[in-house]
Amino acid sequence: MKANQQGFTLVEIAIVLVIIGLLLGGVLKGQELINSAKAKSLVSDFRTMSTAIYAYQDRFRFMPGDDPAADQHVAGTNATTPSSPDARGNGRIGGDWNSTTDTDESRLVWQHLRLANLLTGPTDESDAAYEPRNADNGIIGITSTSPVKPAEGTAADSRPMTGAFFICSAGVTARLARQVDSTMDDGVTNTGNVRAMAETDGTPSAGTTATNIDAAAEAGALRYTVCAAF
Repeated sequence: MKANQQGFTLVEIAIVLVIIGLLLGGVLKGQELINSAKAKSLVSDFRTMSTAIYAYQDRFRFMPGDDPAADQHVAGTNATTPSSPDARGNGRIGGDWNSTTDTDESRLVWQHLRLANLLTGPTDESDAAYEPRNADNGIIGITSTSPVKPAEGTAADSRPMTGAFFICSAGVTARLARQVDSTMDDGVTNTGNVRAMAETDGTPSAGTTATNIDAAAEAGALRYTVCAAF
């Protein structure tokens, strides 16, 4: 006798396809929620840190890092670099936004803000967690020297990025960079008060031109440093 051979019925196949569709939909929705949460976290970083800087200035009449009496105000370290024109007490946070020089104003900003209880985190510059990190684990930094040049060949040439200080967040994906710009500024990443710089080999950019990140770039693996002017 022939053994009866049974395959899947159309109903069973349909059920399996529906389950697979639900699983894929759940994964995609979950990823979208993660991206949305990261974008909100990045925006929150910019706003929280700018608020802390203004609060410090309001309390002590000096910018954190630039405070010539930080040792008296918060028992912190007084910056000794960089030299003129970024001397202490001039209302500017001197040094590169991603400085690793312990005596730079831009490096000591975090110590001063934390000792003033305006931000949380270690106050010892040798601590591995001293530099704040964003949701994509990129470093965050502050400076009063614009780290982003206008994009060449665009209307931005006549509209340089200006502000009292700039907060930069590194290692940001193209998609998140666009979301941050759309939330905080004009939605164009090479103009306005929020701009993005393409990174090279994972190194945060400095002094480079802003990049206009389009939707097609979201599929790429390139990371960006996003800076906001305040």
